[in-house]
Amino acid sequence: MIMRIFQVVTRPGKEAEFAKFFHETAIPLMKGTEGIVSVLPGAPRPDSPGEFSFVMVWKDLDALKAFAGEEYQNPHIDPAEAELVESRTIKHYDLVES
Repeated sequence: MIMRIFQVVTRPGKEAEFAKFFHETAIPLMKGTEGIVSVLPGAPRPDSPGEFSFVMVWKDLDALKAFAGEEYQNPHIDPAEAELVESRTIKHYDLVES
């Protein structure tokens, strides 16, 4: 399984607008995506306003590529959120099961 960590920093003043998108669009979309085993959305804490994240566990690389394409290593965003986002990062790991 593949663990994918996606992090977003919003533009100053766009936190509330992005939070609405995050809760109403992004979380339901990711939870309903074929090939995802687990989705853990993270909202900002007081010491990091504007920082949102997803930790996703994908069944395998093929499932991830079916969602994100061959360039899955590049962070993609929905066009609806593009003007709200200052920066984004993405990392992938092989999941270590305990």
